[in-house]
Order: sequence, then C-alpha cells, then structure tokens
Amino acid sequence: MVVSIMVLLLFCVFGSVHAQNTGKIQGNLVDTDGAVLIGANVYIKGTMMGAATANDGSYSIKSVPPGSYTLVAQYIGYKGDEKAVTVAAGAIATVNFTLKSDVLGLSEVIVTGVVNPVSKIESSVSISTINMRDAEKSAPRTTAEIFRTIPGIRSEASGGDGNTNITVRGVPISAGGSKYLQLQEDGLPVFQFGDIAFATADIFLRADYNLARIEAIRGGSASTLASNSPAGIINFISKTGAIEGGSVSTTTGLDYKSNRTDFEYGSPLSDNLSFHIGGFFRQGEGPRTAGYTANYGGQLKMNITKSFDGGYGRVYFKFLDDRAIAYMPMPLKVEGTNDSPDWGSINGYEATSGTMHSPYLLQNLGLGADGGLRRADVADGMHPISKALGFEFSRELGNGWQLDNRARLALNSGRFISPFPAEIGTAQGLAESIAGAGATLRYADGTAFGSGNAGNGLALRIHMFDTELNNFNNIVNDFKVSKDFGKMKMAVGYYLSQQSISMSWLWNSYLTDVNGEDAKMVDVYAADGTKFSQNGLYAYGVPAWGNCCQRNYDADYLTMAPYFAADVEMSEALNVDLSVRLDNGQVNGHFAGAVQTEYDVNNDGVISPNEESVSAIDNANTTPVDYEYDYVSFSFGGNYQLNENKAVFARYSRGGAAKADRLLFSGLPYADGTTLNAKDMIDQAEFGYKHLFSKGGLFVTGFMANTTEEGGYEATTQKIIENDYNAIGLEIEGAYDLGTIDLRGGVTYTKAEITSGGNDGNTPRRQPSVMYNLIPTVALGEHTAGLSLIGQTKAYAQDSNELVMPAYMFVNAFFKYQVTDKLFASVNGNNILDAIGITESEEGAIVDNQVNYVRARPIMGRSISLSLGYNFN
Repeated sequence: MVVSIMVLLLFCVFGSVHAQNTGKIQGNLVDTDGAVLIGANVYIKGTMMGAATANDGSYSIKSVPPGSYTLVAQYIGYKGDEKAVTVAAGAIATVNFTLKSDVLGLSEVIVTGVVNPVSKIESSVSISTINMRDAEKSAPRTTAEIFRTIPGIRSEASGGDGNTNITVRGVPISAGGSKYLQLQEDGLPVFQFGDIAFATADIFLRADYNLARIEAIRGGSASTLASNSPAGIINFISKTGAIEGGSVSTTTGLDYKSNRTDFEYGSPLSDNLSFHIGGFFRQGEGPRTAGYTANYGGQLKMNITKSFDGGYGRVYFKFLDDRAIAYMPMPLKVEGTNDSPDWGSINGYEATSGTMHSPYLLQNLGLGADGGLRRADVADGMHPISKALGFEFSRELGNGWQLDNRARLALNSGRFISPFPAEIGTAQGLAESIAGAGATLRYADGTAFGSGNAGNGLALRIHMFDTELNNFNNIVNDFKVSKDFGKMKMAVGYYLSQQSISMSWLWNSYLTDVNGEDAKMVDVYAADGTKFSQNGLYAYGVPAWGNCCQRNYDADYLTMAPYFAADVEMSEALNVDLSVRLDNGQVNGHFAGAVQTEYDVNNDGVISPNEESVSAIDNANTTPVDYEYDYVSFSFGGNYQLNENKAVFARYSRGGAAKADRLLFSGLPYADGTTLNAKDMIDQAEFGYKHLFSKGGLFVTGFMANTTEEGGYEATTQKIIENDYNAIGLEIEGAYDLGTIDLRGGVTYTKAEITSGGNDGNTPRRQPSVMYNLIPTVALGEHTAGLSLIGQTKAYAQDSNELVMPAYMFVNAFFKYQVTDKLFASVNGNNILDAIGITESEEGAIVDNQVNYVRARPIMGRSISLSLGYNFN
C-alpha cells in the first residue's frame, strides 16, 4: 500500500514538473460568417503534435515544449492557414483562426500524378479530391460507386464490390476493368494492369474508414508519373494518425440482409511518432436476392510514421480477405425497336433485385488445373486475399536535394466464381441443343418443367465463370531524386515492378429456370429418356462456346521505367512543366488451353453423357511466352494564375498501356515482341479554367483523346476487340456553399467516335454523350440531410450502334442525426426510386416490335441502411 502511494505521488510530482516545463496552445476556429468549424485539424508544423476542434470550435494542444512554431489549421472545404506562435514554459498561447471557404479544395495540396506537391489552383492537371465525409453523401454500396461522383470518370458500378469497368473522358472500355486508368493505394498501383480478366484491380481495393481522401487525376501527367495509366489515376490515400482521433460504426440493411462494422483510430505516440489502425468486417446477402450469405469478410490496415528533421519514414500493412458476390449480366426483356426500346423485367425476375445466384447452385465440380478433381464454392464470389507490406521514405539532403522512395510487396491470391448467362431461350430449344430432337426438361427433383413452375417458360444456359487466382503477387518500387533550383525543380526517378499473373479457368455448363430468386436446376432428357445432366450440370466445360475456356496461364511481367520531370516558374503567374517516361517490359511464362477427355467425374463407375467429353487443361502442350516491349510517354503543360483565385491551364500528353493476359488469346507470336503489339497508345490534349469564389468554386476543362488499340480478348464474347477511337468533350465540376445548403456536382459531355474498322464513324459501345451528378445537402442545426442525383444520357449497347440503352437517373438520399457531440445515427438510401439503369448488354440488336430476351447488367435497385456510429476526438 505504501509503495503504491509513493508511486502515485511520484507520478503526480513528475506530471506537475512536466507541465511546468511545457506550455499549451489553445484557440478557436470559425469561418468568415463566424460559424464554428467542428472537427478541424490544428497541428504544429513539422511535428506530430496537434488536436481536432470540439463542437464549440475550440482546440487545445498540451505539453508543448517552449519555443517558436508554425501552427497550421486545416478543414475540409476551407483554405488552410498558418500562424506563428511562441510557447513559454507553464504558459498558455492563444491562437484563433478564421478560415475562408474553398468548397472545391482548389487550395489543397495534391500529391497524385505530380512531381512536386502543389495546390490544385497552381497545378496544370485536372484533379478532384474526395474525402470519406463527402463520399458518404452519395450513399455508395460499393467502392466503385464512389467514383461515379467524379467528373470525367465513367464507372459502370453494377457488378458488386469489384469487376467494375472504369474509364475516363471517352477513352474506350474495349474489354473490361480499367485498362487505361490506374487504381492506387498510397501512391503505388494495386495491380500493374487494371484489366486482367477476372482479377481487375478494384477487386483487391476497399474503401473504409482508413481512407483520408481520394485523389483522381484525369489525363495529364498520369501518362508519365505512373506506368499503364495514360487516362488517369485514382489514388486512395490513408490516414496516418497525425491528429488523435477515431471512429466506429455499424451499418445494417433495413430492406436487405447486410451487416457491416467499420472502425479506425490514430494518434501521435510522441512528438515525432504516430500510428493509425482501422478496418471493417461485413456479412450478408447483399442488395440482390442471392438466397445465401454472399458477402463475408473484411480488411485490416495499419501504419506507423516516424518524422525527423527534413523528412519522414512510414511502414504500413494491409490484410484483405473478403468475399463479395459478383453480378454478371442477367436476363431482361426488351420490346419496341432498337432505336426506341422498352427495357423491363421478365415475369419472375426483377431487374433491380433479382440475381441468377441461387442456394441450389452453390458448388462447381470438375477437373482442376493439375487434372485432379476439385470442388469450388460459388459463395466465394470475388474472393481477394491480399497481404501487403510497404514503406515510404522522404528525406531532404540539403542544398535543395530530396530523396523519395515508395515500395510495397503484396502477396495476392483468391478466386472469382459467378454464373454467366450464355443463352436465354425456350425450354424446348435449349433442351434440343443439348440432347437432340425431342429432348425435354425436368427440374432436378424430377418434377416437370413448364410455364406453371418457372413462371415464364424460359430456361437459362449458365456458364460458370470459375477461375482460381493462383498467384497475383507484385512487388513495386518507385525511387526519385529531386533538386530545387529556386525557379526550377527537376526530378529523376526509376520505377520497377514485377506482377505475377497465374490463373486457372475451370468452367462448366448448367441449365436453370429463369427466376430472380432461388433459381432451380434443370436436367435434360433425350427423346429416349437418357438423362444428359446431373443436377443441372450438362457439361464439364463450355461446349456452346467450342470448349474455349478451360485454360491455365502463368506469367511474370517485369516493368522498368526511368522518368524525368521538370517544373519551371517562368514568372509569378506562369508555371510550365515537362515529363518523359520510358517503359520497358519483359514477359516470361506459359499458358495452356483445353483438351477433351472421357472422365468419370462423379466416380460412380459409369460414364454418363456429360462425362463423355470433359474439358481439361492441356498441360502437356503449353505455349511459351517470352517477349519484350517498350514505349515512350511524355507530357507538357502550363498553368497561368490570373490572380489568387483564378487560373487557366493547358496540357498535351502521349502515353501507353501495355497488355497482359488479354494478349494470350490471340494466336500471336508470343516469342517476338516486335510484332506482338503489346501496347496501346493515347494522345491527349486539354485546356482548363479554375475559379475559386468566396462561397464556391468552378473547374472547367475541355479535352481531346485519340486512342490507338491493337486488340485484346474479351471472354464474354470470345472476340478480339480492335478499334481506334477519337473523343472530344467538356468536363465541369462545381460547388457552392449557401450557408445551410451546400450544392456540388459535375457534368461531362463527350463526343466519341470509332475511327477504324467495320464500325468506323460509330459511337463506342456504352459511351453516353452526357454524364452528371448533383449532390445538394442541407444543414439542420447539428444534423445533415442530402440527396445525390446521378445519371447519364442514352448509349449504344455495342459498337454496331443498333440497340440503345436508355438514359437513366437514380436518386440516393441520406439523413444524419447527431445524437450527442460524438454519437450519431444515419439512414442512407441507394436508388430510392428503384430505377432501372442499364450499364452493359451482351446483345447489340433486337428484333423490332417483338418480345426479346437479352442479357444485360443493370444497376442495383433500392436499398436502405441504418448506421450507428461514435467519433473519438
């Protein structure tokens, strides 16, 4: 007892002495109207010491050693400010800030796609920033849905949490994924190639409370400051714990089955050391009626940062293990004409809530990559597993020299499995295509198949897209040395990455009825009664597509890219910059296609009709891959600042994107990179105007993009897509703060055209003329409510420009209720009017004035969720 009392007394004495030897900084933050700014960050420049403002706008930084400092105040939507402060031992220094509005963040310093950190208004690139607070206003259900609010970005966010087609400013989506746009985490690519079939980069990327902000650059110097990113970069930047704080929330679906918990916390550990940790876990069926737990898993991320005079070092870790359902195109009904179609649901299959996924189709049995039996769980969906370790280092070397290095090792693997609708047809037609004339269908339980059972008399040929992501490891390093000469800054860098792509395609064929909820398996019987399928599985392989797609490939892609950049201050108003990059690629590996064999898959001692020709991977006859490629990218531009709040800029760029796995289908000379056409090039120009108002901001950019493509394989059509394209357009981003009402949005006009081949002069498929978003929010005291209106004009389903996908707009809504200064509740509605919006269609034409059944992918229908959360400050 005596010892405990003495320890307590010593602690109190030490604390008292420590307090007497240090001082405190305190104050308040308000805007120009005198309104308090809650949650703003105030910190001592060059240290880890800081605080966030409370509900009354006050802040307090304790235990500050005596000395003179620069105090920085920052708040989202306002210009940051700096003030000098002197702290004396045992004294309190009071520093108040009045911040000016900057709703578009034109004064924010950006780090993505630029050589040196610079504010938006001083940069010669088109870039937008989104923080999690703004992202939540659009009530996104997936990571890719956040991108739909970025001007110029076309995100076809209808496939679930991954497998999204993403592009920029009329640059084509010729196959899938994000071929010309790179997704990054903390300045390094998630994958070196954004359009890997069944392993798109967004499958391995999640937005959660770890996210400090998203920076999205369109065109510009993205061509030269990253590899395979000529159209743009979307960079997820993590919190680092420089300011103490955190949050936790739980979200549950009110009209769909879903539960998710997010958490994050960060704090300085000393005046030069900080950490941050966070993540999420979720489980549920999702917005469509899968009939089983289709989303299950989560993510954990953490980092620790050490600052020192003239720089910092950071180590970070990520673990992702998350199963997310993959929505493929689905059966829809189209009537009317190609020019004026009427899209809608099929009886028994709701376009906005139905899915082909079913509790009756939860396994896929067949031969594995090594020829042995294997069984896959369809509930895995998109199942990324990623373990990443990275570090950042920045150091001023003196005399204007600086060294920067970013590196990361990511061990990636997983699975992609989802039913794809190969054909919608009548029961009789599909039965006879499998078992000949007179064939019939019955449900797997033996009951007769008929319109009374299925509800519409239709059947569906399913190709199970079952792919093992064996090895997608990558190691990336970006090294840069820069020199500040005063009026000129120069940088030389060397980028190195190795991306492994090892994947096995193990597809089978099934028949089901056309039902958007609990679709049932259908068996085929020949006219003589012979059963041609087992529980709906009629082929081990995909004979309807010529057994194309049992395959295995294993290749390593080495990318080496030296680059140079210079930024010159020609005058106080004019800055010009130039950058050049030389990408060199080396590819080594092999791939193998399919071979047919007889195999007793179910091991019953009898060769059934569906076992007479089983697809296996022909490992005895692999095709070697050994080639090299190179290309030069460049970008030059200038920014002229008309005054403190206005600027114009212009830029011209040429950049490339190399092909990866999609090249390994086209029968080309894989040992000769000189004739392989391993890269596609884009030439771009842009001219822009930026204007910061007292209560708003405007960012207007005119653009042009010419794309030269050499072709790539698309699995769903088994075609090589090879076109050249031209696009011109106008991109507008704006925001205005009316006090209690905040209004922000964007609109992009694009006139795109195919300039080669049989579709010369046509509009590229799925490219609308206008995309737009409008997000009004209103402050109701401490509470907030808002809407987001997102839409586009009509687009053609395919390059042939026949079938039209109609214009659509959907509305999201949210209401956030501040229970206390830290506890909140919010209700979020996504697509609250349950609109049908078609993002892609396999069919490019219909028969006019008849009922047509097509395969298309619509946006998800109405879903409403409730969140409860707590903020730590």
